[in-house]
Amino acid sequence: MDETSLLAVTAIGTDRPGIVAAVSGALFALGCNLEDATSTILRGHFSITLIVKATRSLSVDEVEKALSQVGRDLDLTLTVGRVEEASPTVVDPSHIVTVYGADRPGIVFRVSDALARKGANVHQLASRLIGDVAAPVYVLMLEIVHPDPEGLEAEMEGLGAELGVDISVHPAGADIF
Repeated sequence: MDETSLLAVTAIGTDRPGIVAAVSGALFALGCNLEDATSTILRGHFSITLIVKATRSLSVDEVEKALSQVGRDLDLTLTVGRVEEASPTVVDPSHIVTVYGADRPGIVFRVSDALARKGANVHQLASRLIGDVAAPVYVLMLEIVHPDPEGLEAEMEGLGAELGVDISVHPAGADIF
């Protein structure tokens, strides 16, 4: 790995204290700098994705080997792979799309497919089942970049009616709660 090469590292496992410390510590010991990272907890499972740059030449195998003990100790599934340097594009989301309703297969696909066909790029996606077991509600929120949102709101409302859920399009920064 040369000085400008990057690696993507992912880890997922049952949430517990110390996962971030263990993964970042193993990478630090290798001389890696964590450039970008995101993590979340989904249904009790912790997930983290990191983009790391090494300060010395490292192979994917070396990084995997260094992380293998962390994986065994914390029962994590870990992946390491090369990624290409890309020009960072900092574009703030233009809109937030929210979906509320009864859970069913295909909601994320149908909404994201309709957005893609309209030229929207999804920057963030979060979903949760809320409520109780007797009356669960599926909540989906997508932060999107869309240069020309004309017609987007009507299309999302129509799709919501078809799926039996409420779909709304809000300008980014709007108070949606």
